[in-house]
Amino acid sequence: MALLELYTEYNRVWIPDAEHVWKSAEIMRDYHSGDNVLRLLLEDGTEHHLPVDPSKPQLPPFRNPDILVGENDLTALSYLHEPAVLHNLKVRFAESKIIYTYCGIILVAVNPYKQLHVYGDAIIHAYSGQNMGDMDPHIFAVAEEAYKQMARNHKNQSIIVSGESGAGKTVSARYAMRYFAVVSKSGSKTHVEDKVLASNPITEAIGNAKTTRNDNSSRFGKYTEISFDRRYRIIGANMRTYLLEKSRVVFQTDNERNYHIFYQMCSCAHLPQFKSLSLRDADKFQYTCKGGDISIEGVDDKKDMEETRKTFSLLGLKEDFQSDVFKVLAAILHLGNVNIRNSGAGKSSPSDPHLAFFCELLSVSAEGLGRWLCHRRLVLLAETVVKPLPIERAVNARDALAKQIYAHLFDCIIKRINSALQVPGQQHAFIGVLDIYGFETFDINSFEQFCINYANEKLQQQFNLHVFKLEQEEYMREDIPWTLIDFYDNQPVIDLIEAKMGILDLLDEECLFPQGTDQSWLQKLFNYLDSSPLFEKPRLSNEAFVIQHFADKVEYQCTGFLEKNRDTLYEELVDIMRVSKVIKSPVLFDYISYSVTRKGVQVRPARPAVKPANKQLRTSVGDKFCSSLSLLMETLNATTPHYVRCIKPNDEKLPFEYDSRRVVQQLRACGVLETIRISAQSYPSRWTYNEFYSRYSILMSHQEADLNDKKQTCKDVLQRLIQDPNQYKFGRTKIFFRAGQVAYLEKLRLDRLRGACVTIQKHVRGWSQRRKYLRMREAAIILQQYIRGKRTIRKTVTAAKLKQGWAALVIQKYWRGYRMTQIFQVVRLASITIQAYTRGWRARKRYKKMMEEQKALILQKYTRAWLARRRFQTMRRLVLNVQLSYRVQQLRKKVEEQVKMLPSNGTVESTSSGANIGLTDEMTFGRIAENNAEIQRQDYENEVETLKVEIKRLKEERISLQRKLEEAGQLNSDLQEQVIQLTKHVKVIPELRRDLNNLQNQRNNMDRKMKQQSELAIGTYFYSSAVLKMIPKQTPAPAIPKDFLGMLEYRREDESRLIQNIILDLKPKGVVVNVIPGLPAYILFMCVRHADYLNDEVRLKSLMNAIIGAVKQVISNNKNFELLSFWLSNMYQLLNCLKQYSGEEEFLKQNTPRQKKNCLQNFDLSEHRQILSDLAIQIYHQFVSIIEDTLIPAIVPGLLEHESLQGISSMKPTGFRKRSNSIYEDSETHTISSIVQQLSVFHSTMSQHGMEQGLINQAVKQMFFLVGATTLNNIMLRKDMCSCRKGMQIRCNISYLEEWLKDKELQSSNSIDTLMPLSQAAWLLQVNKSTDDDAKEITEKCTELNSVQIVKILNSYTPIDDFEKRVTSSFVRKVQSLLQDRDGSSSQLMLDSDYRFQVTFPFCPSSQALELLQVPSSLHLSFLTRI
Repeated sequence: MALLELYTEYNRVWIPDAEHVWKSAEIMRDYHSGDNVLRLLLEDGTEHHLPVDPSKPQLPPFRNPDILVGENDLTALSYLHEPAVLHNLKVRFAESKIIYTYCGIILVAVNPYKQLHVYGDAIIHAYSGQNMGDMDPHIFAVAEEAYKQMARNHKNQSIIVSGESGAGKTVSARYAMRYFAVVSKSGSKTHVEDKVLASNPITEAIGNAKTTRNDNSSRFGKYTEISFDRRYRIIGANMRTYLLEKSRVVFQTDNERNYHIFYQMCSCAHLPQFKSLSLRDADKFQYTCKGGDISIEGVDDKKDMEETRKTFSLLGLKEDFQSDVFKVLAAILHLGNVNIRNSGAGKSSPSDPHLAFFCELLSVSAEGLGRWLCHRRLVLLAETVVKPLPIERAVNARDALAKQIYAHLFDCIIKRINSALQVPGQQHAFIGVLDIYGFETFDINSFEQFCINYANEKLQQQFNLHVFKLEQEEYMREDIPWTLIDFYDNQPVIDLIEAKMGILDLLDEECLFPQGTDQSWLQKLFNYLDSSPLFEKPRLSNEAFVIQHFADKVEYQCTGFLEKNRDTLYEELVDIMRVSKVIKSPVLFDYISYSVTRKGVQVRPARPAVKPANKQLRTSVGDKFCSSLSLLMETLNATTPHYVRCIKPNDEKLPFEYDSRRVVQQLRACGVLETIRISAQSYPSRWTYNEFYSRYSILMSHQEADLNDKKQTCKDVLQRLIQDPNQYKFGRTKIFFRAGQVAYLEKLRLDRLRGACVTIQKHVRGWSQRRKYLRMREAAIILQQYIRGKRTIRKTVTAAKLKQGWAALVIQKYWRGYRMTQIFQVVRLASITIQAYTRGWRARKRYKKMMEEQKALILQKYTRAWLARRRFQTMRRLVLNVQLSYRVQQLRKKVEEQVKMLPSNGTVESTSSGANIGLTDEMTFGRIAENNAEIQRQDYENEVETLKVEIKRLKEERISLQRKLEEAGQLNSDLQEQVIQLTKHVKVIPELRRDLNNLQNQRNNMDRKMKQQSELAIGTYFYSSAVLKMIPKQTPAPAIPKDFLGMLEYRREDESRLIQNIILDLKPKGVVVNVIPGLPAYILFMCVRHADYLNDEVRLKSLMNAIIGAVKQVISNNKNFELLSFWLSNMYQLLNCLKQYSGEEEFLKQNTPRQKKNCLQNFDLSEHRQILSDLAIQIYHQFVSIIEDTLIPAIVPGLLEHESLQGISSMKPTGFRKRSNSIYEDSETHTISSIVQQLSVFHSTMSQHGMEQGLINQAVKQMFFLVGATTLNNIMLRKDMCSCRKGMQIRCNISYLEEWLKDKELQSSNSIDTLMPLSQAAWLLQVNKSTDDDAKEITEKCTELNSVQIVKILNSYTPIDDFEKRVTSSFVRKVQSLLQDRDGSSSQLMLDSDYRFQVTFPFCPSSQALELLQVPSSLHLSFLTRI
């Protein structure tokens, strides 16, 4: 579509304005070819008639649709011209408070004059690894792009930071270097990245000063090369400086200061280390008080001096070097206070005590310096003449000496800094950061401005060629025919300055003549360069000339050009400085050699680093500047440049105040508009096919939308909508549009949406009116019915009919009463019946319960009686046995006494009869004992038989349970339940075994006692054998099964095999490991128990150290999630075992009696528990790091960029930065489903390894915090994500995560609370943002967001359609005022996504019986023995 056809009613244009440069207007009537006026309506409501030449109509530029205003990249605008750029920057800076904007390959940085929370380490890590167009524009994004291209392409990079004084160049360069220092840690002990950053305070102290435009203005150019090794870590840096403003040392204009270092020293004059310098306040020195104000608001010179001295020490610059530096600086201040008085007859002489201080500090002759400051030696052919100087020239000589000393000191410090920044190692690549002055034009422009603008001409030429090259590469990548683009070539201006017989050449030539003056040089310029169209002679001045630079015309005053180019210093003063002990000190000026020519007037060069080819010709300042600039351009041309253009928004340094006239002046000077012009000449608007399809699918017909090939669909739609094929081109991955075509498509889209809205409104209003009509019609019909009924009643009703009606009512009343009575009776009867049955059932239930209790009581009574009888019988047997033993002993004593009492000649009969009587009694007692033993033996045998039956029954039950266990072996949950049931039954067997063993021991003891009693009773009599034969032989007791103690025995030499098999070689996917979670932990603990049982401290410590060392070896640098999860679970289980069996009271509360018996007996392992706890924490953090590395690539694409709600698209046009990224590379597509699936994988792995639920909750909470923090941080740094539709998408994705938590029963983990900031941010994007009630609601509900985050979201809110409205500045200020009442609110913009919740390992006792654990053969641990 032709551009003229778009000048229709309601379209908006830009017209020139004296105050705001450009102002907006709306077209009131369609413009037709031949019209001589364009009728416009201004924003204030007034009409404006813009005259137009019908033959060559110069119509005003179009204004972009509001949807495109505020874009991150200016090249995304449909109409690319100066007013569009100016307005877009104003919207972003003044309304959205965003200081960075892309303009193709340029980053435009507007100085906010306010500290912003966008430079923390969290911001650096957020930009690290990101593509440049994926995040909001930022200096860190440019630094990351340079770092990434260096690593990917193995090519050196450069970041060129330019802008006028006060625009923020130094700060931008400092942040770029800080980014490299943070993301590329060297890892060495030299901390070179800290030294690189530490060099900034020193260079700013000696090279920056306060000007009328900037409180910290760099008065020199600086190119810093940051060197990287092959692993792309910083190994050093090197600085090159350009054109130090030496004149500032001796002179400052009003409201300006000298270099910061002088004021820092004066503020510390009272300190002991500065007493010897004889310093005073800065207003007492001539060189520091000429500008008037000696202080800067908000700057503490004393603190800055401390920082400067700290950085000197950090860089390794010793105290003697610092002392010499401060001596030289103090000497310069004293030199400025040397009073040169007029001695008459045009003579001068110095007279001031400061001269003595100067000479004392520098160790030079006061007499010689005083003489040669006021005299000059002329070398003639026949003699040498000493001539006194006029006071003016003597003062100039003093100031020249001060400037030269400071310049050499500056170079010395820079050299020392470079030496300190060099560390051993070979440089593989470097990134250069160029902080150089931008184009300058003042009321009075001199030699310094000329050199600055000359440098900018060279940089602009390099920039134009680079932009042209990138445009050509873009066309070639997309297979689009390349057409030559006309762009501004400033080579003629450069030739005018540096070519032979150019301005610099003529200036150097004039400097060779001793009698050369500025006027004679200017006359030569007029004679030789008058024919050049770029050189002009001003009409009203004979002491100036004008050059047409690429940015603007600049008028230069020729006064002082020759003197500044010569940089004159007399030979006699140089000779005096040579004998100075400080100047000649190897600590300071060891590398400086003063080269002085001796032909005519002796003049030394400013910087002797560049030696002239001819010794008779010295190098001028301009010549040296050309050489260094050529070297800089060679370096830049050999690197890939990245451009940062700093803009000063106003001259009053007011925060977020936008002066359009000042801004447009800088935009014209810094090349931004040239980039726009080059882009606008070709196809500036470029959309991928997917973006075009998503955005303009509303313009497609049903047949076109149904096609599967989106690329072909886009082609068909465009060919139908835009008839002129020259207005667009189809590339391989993108569609290229001419200027204005995207705006035309937006107009068509808006018309289609407006038409759809009208259609919807039409049908809704029709439906509403029909509904209203039908309700009215229905009401009218009802009214008619009632009215007609009343009329009919009046006509037909009589007295008889009224009586009949009344009688009918009475009959109905009684009939209804009767029916209700009947119903009531039926219901009452049913209720009584139900109550009767219910009460009966409850009574029977109660009776049954009472009977059960009574029977239980009876059983208990008989059981207790049986137990009591049993105890009584046992006690009675014991008493009888005791009595028997006692009586036998008494009887034996009685027999022995009777034998002694018998006379020696007693008869045999009496003896035999007595013996028979004794034997009879003995046999009687023996039979009694035998009977008792038999009875007791029978009782024991009965009990043994009973226990055998019980054991047999339990064995049968165990066998049946084992069969069931084998059948259900494939189901883990059922298997574990059956194992638990089996364990409960098997636990009875050891108790029965112990009881049986005790009974067997008791029986053996009783047999032994019976045998002893029999032997005592019978003695040596012959009846002993008969009595023993009468006692039956006891059968041997059956074999008792082993009672395992829950320990595993191993030999000392098998310890390494144990560690190798159970830790180093164990795989977490084994079947045995999955059946019994924590099996390795149990096996290791059982081995620990054995070492404790043996009371072997050496074995125990060796085993524990081997376990800890092996686990550390397994997890060291391991990225296997399953392995880390497995060992985290096992270390946690081992830690629990050490606690559970430690014997400490707090851990014994839930132990079984057997577990209490299994406690450790000999050693306290609390120290090892602490070591294991630390190891578990280490595994947990490594485990979480693996989770983060897996989730982070999917979080932003899946949760933020993925559009889970179909039909709600938030696509917008993108700029150069977005399309210049890796758009040709196929990457994995992440969705919210893939995130949920990955979370499920993590959860199932942890559950499979038997991880305790509390630990799982902590891990899930950490995962959700990572998801929420990463997503919220990206919202804060991505303006394109701050829209209502994106808020709906985010809230929908959060609901999927909530459902996942419910499905996994993890609500108790409080994980959803970590998503509250993200949820509130999504709500804030959707809520209405216009009234005071809305502001109050936002402050009440957004409790998890701090004021900085809320304001950032409101400022970044971007409408997707023209129907949405931007957030006004007044509403943002209202919210800010309400948020000021919050107490303790954080001021951080970003959440710390690296934050880790403190992990705890709650004690959870295990019910696993150690004595029942068996070591599977698959673990190859046959050398372990169960005890």
